[in-house]
Amino acid sequence: MLRTMPLAAAILCAANAAAQPQTYPERPVRVSVGFAAGSGPDIQARTVSLALGNSLGQQFYVENRLGANGTIAARAVAQSKPDGYSLLFSSSSIISTPYIYKNLGYDTLADLRPIATIGELDGIFMLVDAKSPIKTLAEFLAKAKTELIAYGSPGVGNGLHLATEIFAKKAGIKLQHIPYRGASEVMTALLGGSVQMMFVTPPSVMGLIREGRVRPLAFTGTKPFPPTPEVPLMKDVLPGYESQGSWGMFFAPGKTPDAIVEMLNAEIRKALQLQAVIDVMQRDGYMPDGRNATAAAAFFREEVLRAAEAVKAAGIEPH
Repeated sequence: MLRTMPLAAAILCAANAAAQPQTYPERPVRVSVGFAAGSGPDIQARTVSLALGNSLGQQFYVENRLGANGTIAARAVAQSKPDGYSLLFSSSSIISTPYIYKNLGYDTLADLRPIATIGELDGIFMLVDAKSPIKTLAEFLAKAKTELIAYGSPGVGNGLHLATEIFAKKAGIKLQHIPYRGASEVMTALLGGSVQMMFVTPPSVMGLIREGRVRPLAFTGTKPFPPTPEVPLMKDVLPGYESQGSWGMFFAPGKTPDAIVEMLNAEIRKALQLQAVIDVMQRDGYMPDGRNATAAAAFFREEVLRAAEAVKAAGIEPH
């Protein structure tokens, strides 16, 4: 009897592990977002989280944990128990953080496990205040060659910072970078005249464009952004500038069981087929990609490795 007890215990543990995905989630799930409430990533996280809660019968609630390009939220999840009750939603800004910060407190590839992407955005806008005398990208480039223009970004190493620095290098101009804690602060600075230009994702700015408060000089995508077909493409004015887009992705702690990750991936992909979710994603310009968990992990690894070149090209030193 004593000999059979370890075997029985192993069988029981295996049975419990196998049963876990069927009973998960048994309590509310926290989704950490490293960006401000009302930002593009926040809206996307809340939209999909609401659908997940409706489908799985437990609340998936969003918690905004701001600071350091989203690394505070990422660190909290990376260091959480890998049981599926602490998730992260991030934009593509997460891929550059290993090359920007010397002491993240976690390993981006080992301690965060990709679950699913919610889609990809083809490009971003280059903006000036609507009151600016600069009407076109050509006028901006001409002005930047005679005087130093200040631009804002949501922080050193953020994807929007990298996109702007690569733009400046390609255009042969020098710009003054002023970092802020988030895109909303940059927008406030732009409208207040503290900075003269910014790069920004469409979801964060469409309302202001419609209201005529900001002027998009260019869109960096491969084709015009559908709601603003009149905005010129960056590549047509500055040939060779590579499209800088974005994406959104859900993550779990690195050692989260396969069964939970696979189940969440399936549920997120199902949520992305709901009309209410489709409406939000299409409005924000995100194209669904339908990656399974394995494909999402491979995509993320490729993006992190690619970011090393972008950081180097932008001339940013880790700190």
